[in-house]
Amino acid sequence: MAEGESAELGSLRDAIADLDRSLLELLRRRMELAAEVGRVKAAAGAPVVVRDAEDRVLTRARQQAEACGVSADVMEEIFHAIMRGSVERQHRVGVEARRRRGGRVLVVGGAGAMGGWLCHFLTLVGHTVEATDPAWSSIGRAEGRYGALAEVRDLDAYDFVVLAVPLARTWEVIDEVAARRPRGTLVEIASIKTHLVPALDRAGSCGVTVASLHPMFGPGKSPYEPLTFVLACRDDAAAERARIEALLAHPYTRLVAIPFAHHDRLMGWLLGLAHLSGMVFGSALARSGLDPAELQACASTTFTRQAATALSVLGEDPALYLDIQRLNPHREEVYTAARAALEELVGLVTAADLEGFRGTLADARRVLAGDA
Repeated sequence: MAEGESAELGSLRDAIADLDRSLLELLRRRMELAAEVGRVKAAAGAPVVVRDAEDRVLTRARQQAEACGVSADVMEEIFHAIMRGSVERQHRVGVEARRRRGGRVLVVGGAGAMGGWLCHFLTLVGHTVEATDPAWSSIGRAEGRYGALAEVRDLDAYDFVVLAVPLARTWEVIDEVAARRPRGTLVEIASIKTHLVPALDRAGSCGVTVASLHPMFGPGKSPYEPLTFVLACRDDAAAERARIEALLAHPYTRLVAIPFAHHDRLMGWLLGLAHLSGMVFGSALARSGLDPAELQACASTTFTRQAATALSVLGEDPALYLDIQRLNPHREEVYTAARAALEELVGLVTAADLEGFRGTLADARRVLAGDA
């Protein structure tokens, strides 16, 4: 019992600790059952995630919330976490079974943040993964690890060659791989793609199959959370999707196919504007002359949320984020709209135009809520 703590309070905390140990034992048993379910599903080639089953669990949890004295949202969060753990356990125990059905993948740039994430993720999917990276050139050979693409003697051994290299260098590496005419699919994951068209065309003229994929998350993402990948299709969308689904067979993968020509315009808003707003937020504050400690001490909920989002942007690689802005041919469209939006809002505030202000916010709210 802590110093100054009443005997009654200490007794209650001891009782809670006993219950926590019981809960942990029940969770351990639940995860053991999940592992058995995972083995059965892996042997049968069945999907790990079954949405109807998850919905039934969450419905039961919400129905018992009042009896537990907590809100339905809290109870749903608790069981969401438990189910994520169950999915992870099921998926992990099935890796070996899936590997027997998986392919061989070479990740170019495997020592980088995103390259390392892909190596881990694709291994979980069940593929045999090898990788190249210049960072390994000075530390000696290891099985499945190469210091340069030239050290990989047989590219035809791989079903997929995935490029996780700096954005500005992607076209060079496409050329380097395509010159060797691999039998497998060459997968580039660049955030901006228009500048790659000449290299992609050259690869196609060499008879190389290319897929243009874009993971819509960074390397800090857990593989057991929803994972959205955008597939920018140049030709037959159905065939391209079927090819890439074989690479990304994972319970939380969400693959969205769009026309290649639409990709960079869409990313101008999804990435360019989102990054820009965070950078502008931080840069404006840096010009305020206010003490950062005071800002933190007095921060509102809105400020704290906005600051966290801005910090996530400002903490990323400046070279990458500059290239995402610089290489997007649609950036001026985004910048023009951002300037116009700011000018409109400033004008409405200056004129004390409540109806105009209300209408502008309503329009913005509809877009962000996904309304037509």
